[in-house]
Amino acid sequence: MPPSLPIRRVVLYKHGVGYFERQGKVEGSDTLHLDFKARDMNDVLKSMTVLDLSGGSVSAVSYDSTKPLEQLLQEATLRIPDDGGITALLAQVKGARVSVRVGKEQHVEGVIVGLECLPLIEGKVAVERPFLTLLVGASLRSFDLLDVAELTFLDDAVREDLEFYLATVLSSYKKDTKRVSVLTSGEGSRDLFVSYVLEAPVWKTSYRILMEEGEKPLLQGWAVVDNTGDEDWEQVDLALIAGLPVSFVHDLYNPRYLKRPVVEVRTEAAAAPVIPEEDYGTLGEAEAEAPMEVEMAMAPMAAPALAPMRAAPGGGGPVFGRREARERSAAVKTVTKEVGDLFEYRVDHPVTVHRNQSALVPILHRTFEGRRVLLYNRATREKNPMACIELKNTTGLTLEGGPVTVTDADTYVGEAMLDTMKPDDRRFVPYAVELGCAVSVEDAMEEGPVRRAVVARGVLTVEFFHFRRTHYVIRNKARRAQTLYLEHPRAGWQLEDTREPDETTDNFWRFKRELESGASEDFAVTETSRNQRTYMLTHTGLDDVALFLSSGFIDERVAEGLREVAALREKLAQLTEEERRRFEERTQLFEDQKRIRANIDSLKSGGSQRELSERFVAKLNEQEDRLEALARELEQLAQGKREAQEAVNRTLQSLAFTSDLGTPRG
Repeated sequence: MPPSLPIRRVVLYKHGVGYFERQGKVEGSDTLHLDFKARDMNDVLKSMTVLDLSGGSVSAVSYDSTKPLEQLLQEATLRIPDDGGITALLAQVKGARVSVRVGKEQHVEGVIVGLECLPLIEGKVAVERPFLTLLVGASLRSFDLLDVAELTFLDDAVREDLEFYLATVLSSYKKDTKRVSVLTSGEGSRDLFVSYVLEAPVWKTSYRILMEEGEKPLLQGWAVVDNTGDEDWEQVDLALIAGLPVSFVHDLYNPRYLKRPVVEVRTEAAAAPVIPEEDYGTLGEAEAEAPMEVEMAMAPMAAPALAPMRAAPGGGGPVFGRREARERSAAVKTVTKEVGDLFEYRVDHPVTVHRNQSALVPILHRTFEGRRVLLYNRATREKNPMACIELKNTTGLTLEGGPVTVTDADTYVGEAMLDTMKPDDRRFVPYAVELGCAVSVEDAMEEGPVRRAVVARGVLTVEFFHFRRTHYVIRNKARRAQTLYLEHPRAGWQLEDTREPDETTDNFWRFKRELESGASEDFAVTETSRNQRTYMLTHTGLDDVALFLSSGFIDERVAEGLREVAALREKLAQLTEEERRRFEERTQLFEDQKRIRANIDSLKSGGSQRELSERFVAKLNEQEDRLEALARELEQLAQGKREAQEAVNRTLQSLAFTSDLGTPRG
């Protein structure tokens, strides 16, 4: 029977993986089998650790191939059909040595010769019975297969082929299961340790807050643990890790191939036969010399000896350095520790979770500093605040985020969501709407006076403040005094003539108000926001200059410069108008010349026609003179406009002034 290696320790993480430890006994050179889902093989191959804790060694770890079942069975030398399994098997292993027990006492060893069916008379009916023929020594003996109680294969090769075939067929029944085999080497009974990381459901937390009048509130925490594997967790050490260590999937299971270059064999043309030329000289008797025979005996080179492989040194079990701070409470015993940025909850008693089941595991049962308060946020609910628990994490533990169920005096009063809290963090936990307190809100917005004016590069920039006043009218209709925290959005504004907030968050100012029973309160928040407005001085008129001067935005020097700019702009306008008129006149002349040329082309020869033609030509000459004059005038106007615009630009660039007109007031 193969050794068993049960799960001893489970560590679940918040990012979808679990760390599993197995430990058990192996004997001699046992092979340990572990089954995993196909999708988990990449994680197993990436993270598996195997240790022989008693001085032995692990020789190899093998696992099922990715080949389909049909291809795997083709590698087996045996085939066992669905019908007639034993007879079909024995027919394929002729020549195999076996040991047969016939009846209760007769044991025979021999070699399988064959299997045949012979008729036997049973009463008046002939029945065919299978007979196994063995070569025993020098004789052949036949045995009724139905009388054979036990048959043992003595050939290791046949036995291994049969085991491979059966294991392959068995693995096909679970198409999503892959087997990992750990081959060990050693003597006697030894402890074997195996650990790995697999994809696992994220563990979840839920909390209960129990409140009693005059007592410190009690916080109870539960972890929701899911065992979606195919194996029970029996009496395992369970740890839950809060944090997000780096984890990823890398394909190690599927075979990876690289393309190699194809290299052609270099070939040469076959050599043609060589025919020496015939010697035409006098033939003499050649001295016959015995050819020298040279024998080169190459001594065989001995193969290099393989260095003996040293067994991996055995070591003790994995040593995990731990510095734990144990805190015990009345109902739950949970050991916690900081691991860098991670936080571990370790339940100090064994936990059992059966396959495809989930469990609630208690991880916290402690009192904490807290009280009932109200929290008002206009965006959450405009008319009423939320009833909250002001919770300070005095448990000494990191609290993972999760849902919270709140009970008061054994009565369910609401639910909330809790974010992750480090020790000594303080949070509001809203669990219900407080209908015994009503809030109404009024907003007012106004623009304040200009506080600063800057003239630079032809632009006047004036800075002023917007004022926003928000009035909160709070009415406590409850029969008890209550503490209310009012959240007012920040949104880039600054407080003005308003008391400092008791707390400040990323998006809100939080003001604390103590409300007496049946009392009302008007609380105002005034804010300022800096704004600015720009004026392009190029287009400033005399009325604007007078307004800017009277408002203190500019001084007399800047005003005089702007008046000069206004005069230049008036001159530019006049030049532009003159230029427009010249362009219109030139366009009209072009149209007249076109008409006159058309008339000249239509005239025929004759005295009267000649006089009319000369008249048209004289008109054209007159118009050409005017066009030349217009060209000179347009050039002069364009030059005048350029000079005026340059004067405007120089004047505007020379103007610079800054006026500080005061600070904002509420």
